[in-house]
Amino acid sequence: MAAPAKAQHASTDQQTMLDAQLQLWHHTFGYVKSMALKAALDLRIPDAIHQHGGSATLPQIVTKVTLHPSKIPCLRRLMRVLTQTGVFGVVVQPHSTTTDADDGGEPVYELTLASRLLIGSAPNVSPFLNMVLGTVFVSSFLDLDEWFQHELPDPSPFKLAHGRHVWDLARHDASFAELCDNGMVADSGFIMDVMVKECGDVFRGISGSLVDVAGGLGGATQAIAKAFPHIECSVLDLPNVVAAAPTNTEVKYIAGDMFESIPSANVVFLKWVLHDWGDAECVKILKNCKRAIPSEGGKVIIMDIVVGAGSSDQKHVETQVLFDLFIMTINGAERDEKEWKKIIFEAGFSSYKIIPVLGVRSIIEVYP
Repeated sequence: MAAPAKAQHASTDQQTMLDAQLQLWHHTFGYVKSMALKAALDLRIPDAIHQHGGSATLPQIVTKVTLHPSKIPCLRRLMRVLTQTGVFGVVVQPHSTTTDADDGGEPVYELTLASRLLIGSAPNVSPFLNMVLGTVFVSSFLDLDEWFQHELPDPSPFKLAHGRHVWDLARHDASFAELCDNGMVADSGFIMDVMVKECGDVFRGISGSLVDVAGGLGGATQAIAKAFPHIECSVLDLPNVVAAAPTNTEVKYIAGDMFESIPSANVVFLKWVLHDWGDAECVKILKNCKRAIPSEGGKVIIMDIVVGAGSSDQKHVETQVLFDLFIMTINGAERDEKEWKKIIFEAGFSSYKIIPVLGVRSIIEVYP
């Protein structure tokens, strides 16, 4: 009776090894999921399905995308990955019991809640995904091992890969600048729509003025001004950015440098700004914010990631730490509460409140 038990024990050991290998393989091939999504965006597959009413067979998709006819079987394989990973849904026509068209049934691909964010006008997050999945940012990860061998401060992984800091490259490469601008505008359109609807109390109590620091072309500020017309809204950004700002808006645009000074306002708004900078730079920005607001009734509203805040779901936390590694490529950082507390108090503020209601991001209200 001992021999079968021993064989069973060996089988369990081997299965443990296979499970360990599976974990490593799943991690290793994770980039294929990202590239499959990029291919779907480039081919405009979500739009193709949308144009057929939200569900389409492969032959129907082919009529709306550009590809060589010989690649249709390859497209089927791409769609298999995208359905397996939840970007699209798939159902099989009743006369077939599998998702294999060779069995006589044609799979019908459907838009999911996720892929509906990739079609039409706002909210459409495709431009932001195009920015993150683009060659410029992806290639910044290829030599991380070399970067880790240098003493700080040194060029960021992005600069090591491209010879320029991200902002410098944007100033010299119009196509990259457009990619970044479109990405950030799309993100503002999506997240600000949620913020003004779900977090309106953050703005309703404001009497007077708000300045959006490093607010770019003002997409976020315009959303605030539209939802809360009693607030006098302005944007502070560099002169070259302000020069391209829209003119047919009530939002005021002010040319300046947040590291030098910030215009006086009742509230300072920082949307996804501080994660681009190290602690010393953040403290300097926050000190300028504190000088800009009144000591009574003033506040700073920060929208950023607080690692560990919000849902404890594995996908939620994993996305937060993945974004931290992504932003590390430009020498930025996503911070946990302890790290936020450090820079907030070092800048001279007395208290703060974290409101984790924006998915992986949070609102942080900071008080003088």
